[in-house]
Amino acid sequence: MSIPPPPTDLAATHFPTTVAEAAAEQQRLRGLVVLRPPAGFAPRLVAGCDVSMGRDDVECVAGIVVLALPGLETVAEATAVAPVPMPYVPGFLSFRELPAVLGAWASLVAAHDVRPDVLLFDGQGYAHPRRFGIACHAGVLLGLPTIGCAKSILVGRHEALEPERGARAPLVHRGETVGAAVRLRARVQPMIVSPGHLMDVDTAVRVVESVAAGLREPETTRRAHRLVNAVRRGERPVG
Repeated sequence: MSIPPPPTDLAATHFPTTVAEAAAEQQRLRGLVVLRPPAGFAPRLVAGCDVSMGRDDVECVAGIVVLALPGLETVAEATAVAPVPMPYVPGFLSFRELPAVLGAWASLVAAHDVRPDVLLFDGQGYAHPRRFGIACHAGVLLGLPTIGCAKSILVGRHEALEPERGARAPLVHRGETVGAAVRLRARVQPMIVSPGHLMDVDTAVRVVESVAAGLREPETTRRAHRLVNAVRRGERPVG
């Protein structure tokens, strides 16, 4: 299967403003999702993305933090603020958050000349009612391997996990494995890992485990979350 190139002008990407338009766009784009990593995939730079806003806010802050493996040093950070184009509707969160995410991505590339090998989202990928969570959506637009790593389940069920760190179980929805529950710290709630674009379940789990530092969340999520909240509090400039 050939991999479709991403849009050449991300700033011109159209984002729907109604649920009907968003559903049609999900249907159009989800056929572009590739559920396998590129040949020879061996990431050295792993990035995390988080978005901060209130449910009724008219704009949001997105942040991307790039970590180097294996030491997890932060090598670059970027943020952006963008209007939220549509109201909150479960299952369509990417349409609210991606304008800011694409802005942060553009800032990362322009200011730091950094392109990470894989991008993790604090949200869903394939483990989505229409198999098109924010990690899938962003991956298709950016032409980049992406992973969803969420704190809670949107769809599917998994068997009970053993209490130790590294325990995992398939996440199954409608008879299909859409991700995995993975415990990154002993005796804490697991993270829900699912492939986004140019990714599969096993590789996604390995990447998430490579950026775990003994806490419930991976370091990518923790640092991106800290970054966007600092911007919202006025402690960090946008960019």
